Formats: sequence, C-alpha cells, structure tokens
Amino acid sequence: MILLISQAKTAAQCATALQKFSGHRVQIARTLGEGVGLLRREEFAVVVADQLLLDSNPKGADLLWRNTGVAVPVEVNFALASAERIARDVRAAVDRREKEQLLAARAAEAILRGELTGTVSGILLNSEIALSQPQVPASVQDRIRSVHELAEQLRTRLAMTA
Repeated sequence: MILLISQAKTAAQCATALQKFSGHRVQIARTLGEGVGLLRREEFAVVVADQLLLDSNPKGADLLWRNTGVAVPVEVNFALASAERIARDVRAAVDRREKEQLLAARAAEAILRGELTGTVSGILLNSEIALSQPQVPASVQDRIRSVHELAEQLRTRLAMTA
C-alpha cells in the first residue's frame, strides 16, 4: 500500500495514477499528523509526501520520516510535477530500494559464508588431528569421523553456493 500525504488539489488524481502505475492501493492523508497516525497503524510500501507540506512543518516532517518503518520515502513537489512524473519517481525509488536490499543481502551472505568457511576449516583440522592420535578410543573415533564427514559436506555445500 502507498501513503500519499498532500493537501494539493491534484492529490486524488495522483493517487489514481500511482494505483494504476504500481498496482498498489493508495491512501491519502491531508496532513503530516494524519500521515504519522496512519503509519503507526498500518504498513506501507511507499510514503509519498508533498515537499511544500514538509517544508512548512519541519518538526512534523521529522516525525513523519522517523515513522516510515520499511516504507520507501519519496518527497515530491506537487505544484511542479505531474501525476505521471510522481508515479515514475515512486517507481525509481522503489527500484533503488530493491537494488540496495539485494546488494545488502549479498554482502551479508558473503560475510556469513566467509565465517562459516573458517569455522568448517577449523572443525576439519581439529577432527583430523584428533583422529591421528593413537590413544583415542574406537567409539570416540567413530564420532569424530562423523563430525568430520558432516564438516566435509558443509564445506562442499558452501563451495557450491559461492
């Protein structure tokens, strides 16, 4: 759902264009306070706010942006932009957010893979050292071999997903 915050006469026309362009339902708030209230009650994918409204109430604007949650914030000037232009700006902002999220997920995956690879290498090395000790009982050797095999499987999976 998209939250559109504006007192502009063209807000309803813009809401229609956004809904058509994005396929998301659009809810209109006429004030920043109303917008903050909606953000506290519902989850929105995008928050489109009128720049003139934000500039006229900096404290309200700050409160609004602090309450957007995971919504993509988009600031537009309704006096200068057409409904189609605003819809394009929203699409571009959503695309940027999706790209940023994908890059962040890939970076987190790479970090986790690196940490797991180091841990698996440590398990393999320690289990090989333990298996090379002559005084280790046979029942313990079987368990160590099992751990070693599981670590080998994990290392193979990590290598395949890299």
